[in-house]
Amino acid sequence: MLNIQNLSAKVDKKSILNGLSLNIKPGEVHAIMGPNGSGKSTLANILSGKKGYDISGKINYENNDLFNLAIEERAHKGLFLAFQYPLEIPGVNTSNFLKTSLNAIRKSKGQKRT
Repeated sequence: MLNIQNLSAKVDKKSILNGLSLNIKPGEVHAIMGPNGSGKSTLANILSGKKGYDISGKINYENNDLFNLAIEERAHKGLFLAFQYPLEIPGVNTSNFLKTSLNAIRKSKGQKRT
């Protein structure tokens, strides 16, 4: 499902990830934990497609080269970032936001809305 091989990432010539390898099979659940500055957010940003990193290595997600997928395609496949404590927008509650996100993913897969 997710295979990361020898991933390295730099920002402004500062090395953040050095040779990270990870293999997550379908049905497995993993948690990425570590102290501040250990690269957790960098990994999440790279997976979701955030620009600004000098990257080397390989990432395959569901048998696709992740680096060949646009940000929107990654989001449709379920790879995106959400705020831990999202700001509420007047008139839009969190459940409506999540339902809209889910329906966008379902639409991309040709499935009916929830």
